[in-house]
Amino acid sequence: MPHDTPLISTIVGGLVLAFIFGALAHRLRMPPLVGYLVAGVLVGPHTPGYVADQNLAPELAEIGVILLMFGVGLHFSLKDLMSVRGIALPGAIAQIGFATLLGWGLGALMGWPTGGSLVFGLALSVASTVVLLKALQERRLVETERGRIAVGWLIVEDLAMVLALVLIPAAAGIGDEGHAPAEPLSAGLNRLFGLDLGIGGMIAMTLVKVALFVALMLVFGRKLIPWMMHRIAHTGSRELFRLGVLAIALGVAFGAAKLFGVSLALGAFFAGMVLAESELSHRAAQESLPLRDAFAVLFFVSVGMLFDPNILIDSPLPILATIFIIVIGKSVAALLIVLVFKRPLATALTISASLGQIGEFSFILAALGVDLGLLPEEGRDLILAGAIISIILNPLLFFLCDRMRPWLEGAKRQESAAEPAVVPAEEAVPTEDDEVHPSGLHGHAIVVGYGRVGRIVGQNLKSAGTPFLVIEDSDKRIGELKAQGIEAFLGNAAATETLDLANLPAARSIAIAIPNAFEACRIAEQARSANPSILIVARAHSDAEVDALKQYGADTVIMGECEIALGMVDRLAQVHHESVAYEDDHGPDTIAPTDDPPPERNERLARF
Repeated sequence: MPHDTPLISTIVGGLVLAFIFGALAHRLRMPPLVGYLVAGVLVGPHTPGYVADQNLAPELAEIGVILLMFGVGLHFSLKDLMSVRGIALPGAIAQIGFATLLGWGLGALMGWPTGGSLVFGLALSVASTVVLLKALQERRLVETERGRIAVGWLIVEDLAMVLALVLIPAAAGIGDEGHAPAEPLSAGLNRLFGLDLGIGGMIAMTLVKVALFVALMLVFGRKLIPWMMHRIAHTGSRELFRLGVLAIALGVAFGAAKLFGVSLALGAFFAGMVLAESELSHRAAQESLPLRDAFAVLFFVSVGMLFDPNILIDSPLPILATIFIIVIGKSVAALLIVLVFKRPLATALTISASLGQIGEFSFILAALGVDLGLLPEEGRDLILAGAIISIILNPLLFFLCDRMRPWLEGAKRQESAAEPAVVPAEEAVPTEDDEVHPSGLHGHAIVVGYGRVGRIVGQNLKSAGTPFLVIEDSDKRIGELKAQGIEAFLGNAAATETLDLANLPAARSIAIAIPNAFEACRIAEQARSANPSILIVARAHSDAEVDALKQYGADTVIMGECEIALGMVDRLAQVHHESVAYEDDHGPDTIAPTDDPPPERNERLARF
């Protein structure tokens, strides 16, 4: 059996180098994705040494896009998507139009034909799915209002690019520029029925196919996919369940692309959104997470492989102009559009930073434009360089937006100080965009995370009359807490500015109820630094996590498996103890059942 196959060498080379340079980037306090991009440049054809397969790497990266969008769909619902349509639809269209106009202008200045300039502008107008979602996930914003707007915006851009891939070959065939245009997506149907639909007909056909796919997913998929997952779960096989999750994500995405002309990413998103209505969605998200992360890394490696460093020397001014359109032009346009729709400044800044980069669809449009003879190869090189540099600059853009936010909000408050604030009904629930002040509680408990574990902790603290507050990253849960009169802050507790709102120096205890051990360690470290006498209780899933949390300052770490085992032992000891006493009075074949917990567990609950 050959050991040097292109597939294996590409995966191994990409992941190993990505790990090395990602760890180095993290050590230098840079985002790990910068290291992944550098790894891609090193295994690309433009640098000496090993060269990975340039055809396999993008296909592996596409799997990462599919799994990532499937994961986002698992945390989304149709209601969430429809709730942001009022801003996502017109906002995305306006931003695409503005960015395309800027790109067309740059192409015209460089002497390119009109078709090529428009393709260039379209390629600069659409953001990368992976980069946008990674940025939102790192900041725990996917389930917030601004995260839903960003994802809805992304879906509209995706649909717009599906239409563009239909129109560009048709326009190339009709126009006098270009040669041997690629066959449009609906050409097979045209031949089958002997029809000549024209551009208008192809647009209508594409819209019909997309609508048909969405209708099938919402009508039949909402019943079939959850039913399938429940049947698989009942087998008791974790392996089959994990395989079923991957089969649904990849199968629906591939079928959507082949049968309906919908992008792979959009198909996977709808598959996840349909499965989200099942109570198994949380488990499905956990099972697919490792593969999502691994293939997302391969996406950045594949992007780095396309980059030719020589273009930085050969065409510095065109590259600067391209970067200006992507990072400045698109971001400013998105910022102004969101503000026009009367959304909070923090939402506008998040959307603008999220869209200040380009990625996978840009590469597809660039390749199509070159194949049709519309876009010069120089244009493709500028798009690739713009993608690499904008992805590297994207974390810096988020940092600048975070730094600018207080200053801009201060200026905005001064301008509108005399005007009464009018809050729309749909924005009445407090969100992270609202102005917040540190807590005034003293001697209180802090609960980080209000999921299944944090909710039980909070309910017991409330029953005991203990003052407490909650830090949570889901604005839906924040709304529920506010409605119950519980003080709550929206954000990631691992961020210093969020944790500071909880008044750590005056707190008596903190319960870190989130499952992410890395973030829990950071929270424990900050809590211990701010208040050396605070009681820190955390949760863990392994002995290694227990040791790490204690090393970073946790006093008590609860591991789920141990507590389950203790509960089972308590119950077994209770039943056997009571059965012996019962047999003494009623005979050897009777057992006295009871639901009362043993005194020891009552004492532990009381102390907690």
